[in-house]
Amino acid sequence: MFSFHLEATLGRARAGTLTLPHGTVETPAFMPVGTQGTVRALSPFDLRAIGTRMVLANTYHLHVRPGEDVVVALGGLHRFMGWDGPILTDSGGFQIFSLDGFRRVDDDGVEFQSHVDGGRRRLTPERAMEIQWALGPDVAMALDHVVAGTTDATGATDALERTTRWLARARRRHAELSATAPDRQTLWPIVQGGVYPDLRARAVDEVLALGPWTGIAVGGLAVGEPRAAMYATLEGLEPALPAGTPRYLMGVGFPEDLLEAVARGMDLFDCVAPTRNGRNGQAFAPDGAVNLRNAAHRTDAAPLDASCDCETCRTYSRGYLRHLFVADELLGLRLLSLHNVRFLIRLGEEARRRVLDGTFDAWRREWLAHYHTRSAA
Repeated sequence: MFSFHLEATLGRARAGTLTLPHGTVETPAFMPVGTQGTVRALSPFDLRAIGTRMVLANTYHLHVRPGEDVVVALGGLHRFMGWDGPILTDSGGFQIFSLDGFRRVDDDGVEFQSHVDGGRRRLTPERAMEIQWALGPDVAMALDHVVAGTTDATGATDALERTTRWLARARRRHAELSATAPDRQTLWPIVQGGVYPDLRARAVDEVLALGPWTGIAVGGLAVGEPRAAMYATLEGLEPALPAGTPRYLMGVGFPEDLLEAVARGMDLFDCVAPTRNGRNGQAFAPDGAVNLRNAAHRTDAAPLDASCDCETCRTYSRGYLRHLFVADELLGLRLLSLHNVRFLIRLGEEARRRVLDGTFDAWRREWLAHYHTRSAA
């Protein structure tokens, strides 16, 4: 039920097929983020229509509201959110970074002050496994300690060591939970280490020593470090990762970052940017970001992206989309979110085709040169 077939490589770029209990995912692939059991402004029907193969949800947020007991009572996460394809749940580790002022980390785990009701929530490696087992995603992530990308080597080492200790505990608890149903859910570890090559190499060694694994995630990037540092970290890390295992780069989903990461051997991606930016009137396009609130689009009859096959681009003009945002109409949020997610899914699909036909490197360079030139214009 958990397998990965590597179909082709071109340099470090890869094309593969990931098989999970609820379906297959052709890689490279972008996975929309449904933190609270929904990809904001989009229904499961929307997601299917734009080619989504796998979505994310978040352990911490679903634990706080509505609670995993409610999800279980309503049939598990797939039925709860009306999505029958593969689901991956983040462990809550990213909230250690994003909710910095509302948590306290120690060697046993992390205590959060709920942003919903102010109550205290204790999350340990074992508890994260128990919550994710109850939710029922195809892939559960181990609890990790995420720190800012600008953290010094001492802080990055501390987070790495804690993440490794937590991983050993998470693996033991997940093995206990899955003993009677081994084909229901798999556990993936997360490689930390900041932007320090020696720490990343150490993290991979420690993760692999606790394996085998059906997938490996790379975390702690796109959290404040310069883009060049992220790319260099991936460049140095890739040779240490097992070739036959899918690689999930967490929290990365701007167009240029996705292509640069594919070129450095990554397979799966997620990010809130396409829906967050869409709700704010910003759309992804081959010529760079488009701000639909700009008055220049007031009478523009052209589609948002003539090359795009999504409902938004096939149906509506830029002028109409601008009108929706100026008038604060909810339809605008859906249409731009729909387009932005489809844009990244299409980018992953095209990258896959280019790896398979041997043209990825030249295509990537041309695509990025056009994107950056037009964005700067």
